[in-house]
Amino acid sequence: MRLEGKKTIVTGAANGIGKAIAKGFAKEGADVVVFDLDEAKAAEVVAEIQTMGRKALFVKCDVGFADPVDEAFKKAVKFLGRLDVLVNNCGVIRFSKIVDMPETDWDFIIRTNLKSVFLCSKQAGRQMIAQGGGGRIICISSIHAVLSEPQCGHYTTAKGGMESFCRTLATELAPYKITVNYIRPGATYTELTIPMYTPAVVRALYQRVPLKEIAKAEWIANGAIFLASDESCYMTGQHLTMDGGYVMDGSLPSAEYCKE
Repeated sequence: MRLEGKKTIVTGAANGIGKAIAKGFAKEGADVVVFDLDEAKAAEVVAEIQTMGRKALFVKCDVGFADPVDEAFKKAVKFLGRLDVLVNNCGVIRFSKIVDMPETDWDFIIRTNLKSVFLCSKQAGRQMIAQGGGGRIICISSIHAVLSEPQCGHYTTAKGGMESFCRTLATELAPYKITVNYIRPGATYTELTIPMYTPAVVRALYQRVPLKEIAKAEWIANGAIFLASDESCYMTGQHLTMDGGYVMDGSLPSAEYCKE
């Protein structure tokens, strides 16, 4: 019960990593407000949290626009009474080479994956400063903030921008004991990614990832639980990479420089 009594908001919590975080928070004793656009899926998550004996609420919100975010935070704080933790998890992906990319796709990804972090963190920061007592802001980035991902230039830009934003926000909010950290997941099974993980992609990932596994969303949620807990109180502006060793590994799959 590391988060007992904590009042939390998780964006994009109807599916995938966000859903795993929301449920993981509840198991650790937190009350959770779910921001999403998928009413049916979000209602299922809320119902599951309530069966754990925790308070939960769904607020329909497009987190890429200021007015809906402002209204959603008002509803969330009224329901929760205060705000201890915000998780900026909402994220989408589209595929296009940069030279062929429609401007509408660029704007959609940047708005949903990056502008949303600014809008939600702004509201969370204001609330946490006003109420006192510190707080936690956690963002879900990606290893592709530091690695290229062909046909996803808008996505990698958003994740890289998110990380730069988090470091500056961490500095500004530190005097109020509000920490800001971000997680870099590697390959993870979610409703969004499962169609992308064809047998060929899975084989390639198993060659590239030293632990030779694709993460479950719950594994990433464990990182968010740590960052939301008191255990991470002396950590801010930092990344937690959870990728099975993908980024750190410099070996050549299926090749050796020498043999003993």
